[in-house]
Amino acid sequence: MKILFSITLALGLLGLMLFGGLVAESRSDGGAAVPATAAQAATLQSELGSTDTVTLLRRLQEQARARAGDARTHALLGLAYSQRARETGDPAYYVRAEAALRRARRLDPNDVYALTGLGGVALSRHRFAAALELGRAATAAATGNAAPYGVVGDALLELGRYREAFATFDRMAALKPSASSYARVSYARELRGDLRGAIEAMELALDASIGRPEAAAWAAVELGKLHWSVGRITRSDSYFRLALRTVPGYAPALDGRARVEAARGRTARAIELQRRALIAIPLPQYVIQLADLLARAGRKAAAQEQYALVEAIERLQAANGVTLDLETALYRVDHGIRLEQSLALARRAHVQRPSILGDDVLAWALARAGRCEEALSYSTRSLRLGTRDASFYFHRGMIERCLGGDAAARTWFARALATNPHFSFRWSPTARRFAS
Repeated sequence: MKILFSITLALGLLGLMLFGGLVAESRSDGGAAVPATAAQAATLQSELGSTDTVTLLRRLQEQARARAGDARTHALLGLAYSQRARETGDPAYYVRAEAALRRARRLDPNDVYALTGLGGVALSRHRFAAALELGRAATAAATGNAAPYGVVGDALLELGRYREAFATFDRMAALKPSASSYARVSYARELRGDLRGAIEAMELALDASIGRPEAAAWAAVELGKLHWSVGRITRSDSYFRLALRTVPGYAPALDGRARVEAARGRTARAIELQRRALIAIPLPQYVIQLADLLARAGRKAAAQEQYALVEAIERLQAANGVTLDLETALYRVDHGIRLEQSLALARRAHVQRPSILGDDVLAWALARAGRCEEALSYSTRSLRLGTRDASFYFHRGMIERCLGGDAAARTWFARALATNPHFSFRWSPTARRFAS
């Protein structure tokens, strides 16, 4: 499902922006620049995003204690906590990151590291209106720095303000062509159905990540996902394998390879890979994927254990300020859990996040609750950008079927399968059954 892929996309963009971008994207042509010392800049560029974030965190904690009044030191500490959250999936690190970044902002209200970092934390917690405000404050504080435009554009996307978001990404790329700006251009093109353009931009992101293994692995995974989204299984797998060669044990690549192995009918191998991804980073989407694989293999008791774990992780995320209403609604609607309550959750999420993803999830929730006339209008909205998404097409087919339009439904099911015959472990078989 695209919404689950989009979560890791957003987290990866955040990492590229914060840990490979702020120093690299400072202007050196006389324009507004980030006022970092050479030592701080070198530390951030060489160490944030490395595999030894724990050691870096200890060092920055010591420096923060020794330099209690230095805004930049606390900002770097906050960015390191954000990186650790991304690496571990532990949302408690966002609490620590926010505290350090807020302290930095109190010491220097215009510190672009603090503002951009706080915007990144807000994005990770799905607080998009707050992220937009912080991102705009950061662009005002450092007009020549490209990184804050990533926060602004990401927030605008999730708020459904696509024209502004795409213009913001263009501005970001014009200021500084980089892995993070190319990745955002790629996502913008994907949303508009331009897969070839999306792949070209992500290939530029991969090229721009040379020398930064994690960034390169992330870009390779995104290329794999782009090919996966249109059923290019072998090509997709080649990029997931590239990511694993670049960063052994890289969880998003293991997750991608699990999908590939499942598509090839190797369910046992897919389960093994999915477990490894989940052990590395306990993200809800990895748990859901594992549970669905186990269910597919007929291991119902083991699948139920994983489904129970999903809600435990969601509660942990909520306790640490992460809002997962849209993701939770999708999971529950997909799995037929408390459909009326899930519909109410989807409506609430749509108000906060009126994106095409929000439209699609609400349409699906309405359809599963039997309110198909209303579902049709939201499904139509979800397709307004021309996005090529098999799950969106499948949902539309189910809505048409609910409305009695069997011929139209078969067309949408066929379109979903033609786009990606393996779009969902749970629903692809249903699409094949109803398409015939």
